[in-house]
Amino acid sequence: MRPSRNPLTMMKPGLFINAWRASTLNTTITGYLRPEDIHLDVDVASKAELLDAIGRHMELAHALPRESISLGLSRREQLGSTGLGQGVAIPHARVKNLDRILAAYLRPRSPIPFDAPDGEPVTHILVLLVPKEATDEHLRILAEATQMFANRRFRGRLQQCGDAPAVKRLFDAWPLSSAWFE
Repeated sequence: MRPSRNPLTMMKPGLFINAWRASTLNTTITGYLRPEDIHLDVDVASKAELLDAIGRHMELAHALPRESISLGLSRREQLGSTGLGQGVAIPHARVKNLDRILAAYLRPRSPIPFDAPDGEPVTHILVLLVPKEATDEHLRILAEATQMFANRRFRGRLQQCGDAPAVKRLFDAWPLSSAWFE
């Protein structure tokens, strides 16, 4: 049997700037993820619909140009899917003239196809928008997100969250109570 090439099962030091240590950095997802950027039961059926929904949300919540956000995410997807496997995708893009990092969590009403390495549809979507010049910060946040979503219990508890405050509390609990997820 061929070993898995799924990034969530291949966690090792060195992945995305030593993902094992990402939780010790000052930058954390929880600092960027706000309850108003958490949406559950999103009614989308495809990756394209999801990227458009993200653009609409960013326009309404952060006064960003919808088409620019959707296009930036779509262009990143053309380089390679941000679907990681095990039901997780982390669409991300660098955005010109963005003055801060933005994060959003979306959970579609039904799993959507996302071209993940394991071929499974996506149920957990963490969106990251970063300023063009924030390369190190971008990589640190991706490392932390990969570490979080590699944890089966974290994904399971996230799936059980019924509202945005519960999702936010779960993200806030990482990594302080990472033993809780083991």
